[in-house]
Amino acid sequence: MLVVTLGSAVSGVEREALSADEPQPLGIAMETWGYPHEIHYLPLTIQNQDVRMAYMDVSPEGFGAESRGAAVVLMHGKNFFGAYWEDTIEALAKAGYRVIVPDQVGFGKSSKPDLHYSFHLLANNTKKLLEQLGVEKTAVVGHSMGGMLAARFALMHPGTTTHLILENPIGLEDYRPHVPWMPTEQIYQSVLKKTEDGIRRDFQSYFVDWKPEYERFVEVHYRWTLGGEYPGLAWASALTAQMIYEQPVVHEFERLQVPALLVIGQEDRTALGKDRVSDQVAARLGRYPELGRRAAKAIPRAKLVELDGVGHIPHLAAQEQFHAALLSFLGDG
Repeated sequence: MLVVTLGSAVSGVEREALSADEPQPLGIAMETWGYPHEIHYLPLTIQNQDVRMAYMDVSPEGFGAESRGAAVVLMHGKNFFGAYWEDTIEALAKAGYRVIVPDQVGFGKSSKPDLHYSFHLLANNTKKLLEQLGVEKTAVVGHSMGGMLAARFALMHPGTTTHLILENPIGLEDYRPHVPWMPTEQIYQSVLKKTEDGIRRDFQSYFVDWKPEYERFVEVHYRWTLGGEYPGLAWASALTAQMIYEQPVVHEFERLQVPALLVIGQEDRTALGKDRVSDQVAARLGRYPELGRRAAKAIPRAKLVELDGVGHIPHLAAQEQFHAALLSFLGDG
């Protein structure tokens, strides 16, 4: 199977230069947006469509006796892409791990095809990537939507998964009894109507303390809306939102066989479809303190780390605590 490699990644300085005072459209494959490491592409044929899956493959900086050759896969959330793992990649590489960071098909620098998206499909794509790279065993880290995917991957491939780490995963509850189903076309229309202010409010909800450095996520999503390809991305976004709603994994937690770590920011209240329900119902969704404890009881070999004063993205908002918990868990064997 052919693996296509791009040249060196755009540096942070160059990335800033690409952002003029007047926002410019950004292609939906993020062609001009810099990633922290070299981007490679895995060609795939899915549902009779030829697509490409972007990924970073970062070699370890040091080789400890226990970590030599050990791999870690980082799975991004729905509104994110692999580049936001930059500091986690560095922490893991310095600790001697090989770090593999896919942009799932439908996200980031990967293709945005019109598919029937499923967590089974995305997990299968990731397994194909690992096979291409010669990786037989790996730890899997999933944030937000990536947590649902990581759990599905561990269920499908327990022999491949050495550790499962769930960072504020969505889907710790089944949204379907509380949130009314919405046609994909209607979700698509809502994505098309996103404004810069609305995008910013969405991202601000993920953090207890909003920092200027987080504006880059707003910039990406807003600049996407300015380009002619945006309807294609919006449709893929609607399809993956439907995937999250229709394909819960929480009911299968008891079947997980691998050691699991849950890292839960206690201020998080993220939940799919809160904008579709009354304030009274919304208040009962996304209660991460109790959701994390419930999940830790359901997963047979789970450890729970609760981070006070932290929202939806500990690996950005509480890096030292998150990385310490992650590396300690991986080091336990």
